[in-house]
Amino acid sequence: QVQLVESGGGLAQPGGSLRLSCAASGFTFRNYGMSWARQAPGKGLEWVSGIYPDGGVTGYADSVKGRFAISRDNAGNTLYLQMNSLKPEDTALYYCVKGYSSAVSGTRGQGTQVTVSS
Repeated sequence: QVQLVESGGGLAQPGGSLRLSCAASGFTFRNYGMSWARQAPGKGLEWVSGIYPDGGVTGYADSVKGRFAISRDNAGNTLYLQMNSLKPEDTALYYCVKGYSSAVSGTRGQGTQVTVSS
């Protein structure tokens, strides 16, 4: 059974940083691309970033390019999202998603809340 558990969210000031983690289990993590997606209050689900199984290829939404960095530890079955230069519009529930697809169609976790406010 696929299980994805996100952590690392919280309150950050504009310009600040947070690092999200996602602990994966129930499937062979190193064989799958992975993504982060987010949902802001009153808005739809938005793909944020993705990474290939070996970590060699990454992709980002235009809204976070240059500020966020996705990475993975295949030995530890963990996905990361380093978020820098945070903006209030980054406030959302962030999900770890199995698969690399901007359609965000894969299994996802329960999410971790990120709030950017002064």
